[in-house]
Amino acid sequence: MATFRKRGDKWEFRISYKDPFSQKYKVKSKSGFNTKKDAQNAARLQEQRIEDGINESPTSLKEYLVVWLNDYKKNTVRKNTFELHQRNIKNHIIPYFKDIQITSIKPIMYQKFINHLASQNYSKRTIEIIHGTMFGAFKKAVILEMIDKNPCDGITIPKQINNKKEGIRYISSNDIPSFLQTAFKYNYVYYVFFLALIETGMRKGEAAALQWQDINLKKKYIDVNKTLDFQAESEDKLFGDPKTFESSRRITITDAFAEVLKEHKKWQFQNKNMLKGDYKHDLNLVFSKIDGSHLPKSTLFNAFNKILKQANIDRIPIHDLRHTHAVLLLEAGASMKYIQERLGHKSMAVTADIYAHISEKIDKETVSSFEEYMNKIRNPNFF
Repeated sequence: MATFRKRGDKWEFRISYKDPFSQKYKVKSKSGFNTKKDAQNAARLQEQRIEDGINESPTSLKEYLVVWLNDYKKNTVRKNTFELHQRNIKNHIIPYFKDIQITSIKPIMYQKFINHLASQNYSKRTIEIIHGTMFGAFKKAVILEMIDKNPCDGITIPKQINNKKEGIRYISSNDIPSFLQTAFKYNYVYYVFFLALIETGMRKGEAAALQWQDINLKKKYIDVNKTLDFQAESEDKLFGDPKTFESSRRITITDAFAEVLKEHKKWQFQNKNMLKGDYKHDLNLVFSKIDGSHLPKSTLFNAFNKILKQANIDRIPIHDLRHTHAVLLLEAGASMKYIQERLGHKSMAVTADIYAHISEKIDKETVSSFEEYMNKIRNPNFF
């Protein structure tokens, strides 16, 4: 609704409206009209532009990203993906760009942001993920005609500035027996959970969400089709979608691990008989506390760190048991394609990038062994 007033010998209109992006009430005004009728005509045009969604006033990046998340991402992407976008915006994008207007971000400025991330020693993959959030948000801004071009298009992710490439961490095959023996002595529940991560390469959330209907012990495979939300407010919100589309997969398990799971099922059955109605039968979790409830994230972390310390193994995150599984596969001669599918990576390029230096190390060791063998063959005293 427009209002009009005369200021001196000129007329002014004022329009109060709700900005569709910031959801805040704003006022659009313009003066300098010779007559009230001129002001009314101009106000009608401005009201039509506002109704058509043509917003002439600049919108801050911070305001836009809130709308982008809530209106275009929430309930349209997996929960994990939504939370990843949230973290990228909160921890990296807003702290750098602060209150800048969305129209003020140009390609050179955005490249400086990417270079800044590289200077903080973030991995290439982490920078790619943060870039994915910004690229997607600005792609939508172009569609909404808020900007003409995507400033994130065509950027270059630089190599790490310190030139020091930190390799992945994992438990070596020599230390695995000690780790598992220590875990078994520490607590059986954690032993079988960590063994599952080493045997399958599952993410901790995937393993924690496993239900007995997901496992076929006769045909020896596990269907990964969900993940556990450790922060869930209630049991009906405990299970979420896998991390990505490719994360839903079938994992073949070894005969030895299948036998472990059979014995574990018997152990759980004893707990069910003992606790009866106090057992969480409905959850039907494979890895659980004594009463069948899910394993808390904090206790998993604490148990893992204590086991590593007692086994005299360098401290690493639980996620590195996934790397441990991949390295064991490489040492066993598995191809990158097989590892990609088993781990549920989106592409083989991701798998190859993560484990390239491990693969090179194994390749060099293999060639070295081959050379030693060939030297013996060439030596006439070999026979």
